[in-house]
Amino acid sequence: MTAERVFMMGEFAAQFPSDRHYARNHMWAMGTNGQWKFGFTAYAVRLLQDVYFLDWTVEPETTLREKDEIGSIESKKAESDLYAPIAGTVVRLNDQLLQDPSTINVDKYGNGWLFEMTGVGDNLINVDEYITHLNGVWEVTQRTIKGQLNE
Repeated sequence: MTAERVFMMGEFAAQFPSDRHYARNHMWAMGTNGQWKFGFTAYAVRLLQDVYFLDWTVEPETTLREKDEIGSIESKKAESDLYAPIAGTVVRLNDQLLQDPSTINVDKYGNGWLFEMTGVGDNLINVDEYITHLNGVWEVTQRTIKGQLNE
């Protein structure tokens, strides 16, 4: 079994497997030899709550720069555009999620994966670096959730 790291989001324990890399846009990445599979982290899924719509604006074989828009997602808590976590080429989209995006909610580190890309993952970080990143953004995230960003 893969060791996991935990980040406490208030009383909720967000778990992160240590066998993968992470992007600062709250996606996990598993890959070898420049082929990466991406999905949402437990942190992202917790903030989104109940994903019910997913749409891709890219097709397989699309070449992207890091941070290019790739689609959008809607959930109980938010509507958001999705962006490429690395530069590279889209290989495959998880089309099953178009019919039932709720899989993201229940199997985020398995069948809830989003897409596959080829590319260099130099900007991806390990689980400990991701936890450090979360510690740095958590206060602002909490204020945003509570609608207190301008206070």
